[in-house]
Amino acid sequence: MKLKQLFTDESAVSPVIGVILMVAITVILAAVIGTFVLNLGGSVSQTTPQASFGFEYETSGDNNVTITHETGDTIEGARLDTKGLNSESGPDWSDVGGTVSAGSSVELKNGADWSGETIRVVWNSENNENSATLSESTAPTE
Repeated sequence: MKLKQLFTDESAVSPVIGVILMVAITVILAAVIGTFVLNLGGSVSQTTPQASFGFEYETSGDNNVTITHETGDTIEGARLDTKGLNSESGPDWSDVGGTVSAGSSVELKNGADWSGETIRVVWNSENNENSATLSESTAPTE
């Protein structure tokens, strides 16, 4: 048996490794190109902001509710909306100064009673494909 010749013969190793590397590179390139062609990476940059809002209800008088951004990310006012209310004039988050940050607030006016009404602060993505409820509150019942 020629044991020394068996250890020094490497003629089949190089072509096999070359084929495996070519297949791996082809698969990786196909995945990257396919991702961009199908626009699967387009919505990655539109992440939902993390923010906390406080709700203060005025149960006597005008029945107003004040919504205040307490903590979290700064959000573009045009991306925020308030849902689930019967207000005479809805809030315009853009009036806060373009961006909504900690301490910013809007006031909702309601001629009727807020009792049991659920109010949600909703964020909408720039292309309006995605939305998320950032905060919600149910008004106290009297």
